[in-house]
Amino acid sequence: MINIIITYRGYSVTQSDIDVVKNIIAAYPDKSRRFISQEVCRVWDWRQPNGILKDMVCRSLLLLLESKGLIKQPPKKCNPPNPLARRKKPVKVKIDQSPLQCTIKDLRPIKLIQVRKTHFESLFNSLIQEHHYLNYTQPVGEHLKYIAFHNEKPIACLAWSSAPWHIGVRDRFIGWSKEIRKKNLHLIANNTRFLILPWVQVPCLASHLLSLNRHRLCSDWQEIYNHPIHLVETFVDTQRYQGICYKADNWMHVGNTTGRGKGGKSNTAVLSIKKVYVHPLSRYFKQELCYDY
Repeated sequence: MINIIITYRGYSVTQSDIDVVKNIIAAYPDKSRRFISQEVCRVWDWRQPNGILKDMVCRSLLLLLESKGLIKQPPKKCNPPNPLARRKKPVKVKIDQSPLQCTIKDLRPIKLIQVRKTHFESLFNSLIQEHHYLNYTQPVGEHLKYIAFHNEKPIACLAWSSAPWHIGVRDRFIGWSKEIRKKNLHLIANNTRFLILPWVQVPCLASHLLSLNRHRLCSDWQEIYNHPIHLVETFVDTQRYQGICYKADNWMHVGNTTGRGKGGKSNTAVLSIKKVYVHPLSRYFKQELCYDY
């Protein structure tokens, strides 16, 4: 029987794994901690779906192992500033806020642009920070950002990120096992932000944009991350919204969250209950998500 020492981000660390880490540290005593973590990733073949080493996750894991006295890393060579620890709020970008009231027909054509790592990304961050009730937070992991334009004027923003690790109603809907979920979770994207700018009043615009974005999301994800998306999901805060635009775009309500939060151990809800909506992006999405690659 394999003795699992600790599980971190879905990776079960055994004594054999710890021995590998110790051997790498012993073999390269003068190398940096970054070098050590990258070498550990290579030996474990610990990579993202697009083939990039899981270096940052591995560094966090090595710190955890060290804090438990399981390994001893080489001394730090430097203390670079951590941009995530003191991340500044997005700089406000001034735009035309004149009211826009018309029909979808009058608004067409709508230009939907993927703006991550483009000169429009600062505009996206600013609009979400200023006008979305959750403000802007830097996504972790795989993510894409979109801005919808009408005549060069931004009218809406949509953000998609890696799916949460465990959502009971979603996982039961898919029907996958815990082991398969670990392997295939990257094939789901979560709609984490959706903003129609407050001065834009266009009936049915929200569901129209969801449809536009949904139909191109898989190909965009494939281009950037080298793997497809077979299902999209989102959470609708029942204290604020009814999820009408998702219903209009034929998303399925598969159940509600428990409200216990991430890793919650209490049986009592401490957060607002959220409706979980999903939409398949491929005909055989369950087979794809449950396939043991």
